[in-house]
Amino acid sequence: MTPECQLFGTLGCHLCEVAEALLMPFVENGLLVELIDIVEHEGMVEQYGLRIPVLRRCDTGNELNWPFDAEQVVAFLS
Repeated sequence: MTPECQLFGTLGCHLCEVAEALLMPFVENGLLVELIDIVEHEGMVEQYGLRIPVLRRCDTGNELNWPFDAEQVVAFLS
């Protein structure tokens, strides 16, 4: 079973758009990814502002910091 994930980013972030595009094939194959805009949540800009985009597993809390590629996402989800 594929874990649910969150992708931390913000509007206007080019790298976040690249990460979203990279994750689309995974989403099309059943991965659930919630997009979280760090600007809308208190404390998240301080925590993630310099690291976005960040992919986080909801089940373990493990995070995959940018830059990542499809191969690293597969390993992260395993």
